[in-house]
Amino acid sequence: MARPTSSYDESDARIRPNKRNSRPRSKDRPAHLDAVPGMVTAVDRGRYTVLVSDSDADDGGVGVDGERVVTAMRARELGRKGIVVGDDVALVGDVSGSPDALARVVRVHPRRTLLRRSADDTDPVERAIVANADQLVVVSALANPEPRPRLIDRCLVAAYDAGMSPLLALTKADLADPAPFLRSYAPLEVPSVVTSTTDADGTDGLEALRDALRGRVSVLVGHSGVGKSTLVNALVPDALRAIGVVNVVTGRGRHTSTSAVALRLPGGDGWVIDTPGIRSFGLAHVDPERIITHFPDLEAGTDECPRGCSHDEEECGLDAWVASGQAGPAGASRLESLRRLLRTRQIQTGD
Repeated sequence: MARPTSSYDESDARIRPNKRNSRPRSKDRPAHLDAVPGMVTAVDRGRYTVLVSDSDADDGGVGVDGERVVTAMRARELGRKGIVVGDDVALVGDVSGSPDALARVVRVHPRRTLLRRSADDTDPVERAIVANADQLVVVSALANPEPRPRLIDRCLVAAYDAGMSPLLALTKADLADPAPFLRSYAPLEVPSVVTSTTDADGTDGLEALRDALRGRVSVLVGHSGVGKSTLVNALVPDALRAIGVVNVVTGRGRHTSTSAVALRLPGGDGWVIDTPGIRSFGLAHVDPERIITHFPDLEAGTDECPRGCSHDEEECGLDAWVASGQAGPAGASRLESLRRLLRTRQIQTGD
């Protein structure tokens, strides 16, 4: 039988100890001085494929050309910090590379570059795509499908913002003359290579592309159907076999068309990072003021612009700068290209 409420006193109440004060927590985190360095080559649903040197890993792994593939997860102390293909990381745990091994990523080293995009120009959430690449290869077919200049322009803006060098890779030149398209981008002085598919491997013009990729970490982007995968398979003849090995280690079996993957060029002289086909490229994270810095012949003329000038308005001082000839003989076309990129930042479209 329960006692009346009035019969309870203080001795009947059990006071729980204050856990926060009972055991002070240390803010110190492990230094992981023995962590092994590696490069992230693929990301798949919380599992990271990391390439490490055999000299940095334990004996007994499955090394290939002095390297081995290690599967890892993100350590709890990293919190929600993102890890993307191209990241230089530090690993602890089982770095043997055996099929059942699982290491932990405990550090992500500072990134030299970061290619980002947002869902659209109004979305404040930016999405990291690839880290530490130094060249963005914008792949576009000259026909079937038709080129999408506005999407290409957006990729160029993203490259400039990330501090990466852009390169136009035009495919299917056997179906259309590349000259008109190249003339429209000549004022931007973006280097380009042209390939065709006159043979089964689609290798015409491939040597020029190899030369442009040599010694660099290059990201290939483009919308579906432009021949990006054909280029990757031609550049890295054993790409499908190498990807199969990675999938065995991760146990996921994801195809490269659904996730980014880094592939070393034959001879070890550079990397290509293949990315899934894109339909849009949001630039909400890009400050338009940074775009002008990639037009040094025009940037000096902004001193005459009114405060807050968008460089695409009637009061812009760049018109007088170009008219005076101080921007050089190509000043007018360069200014139009600059303004085209600035408008690209304001118009979200994949056409």
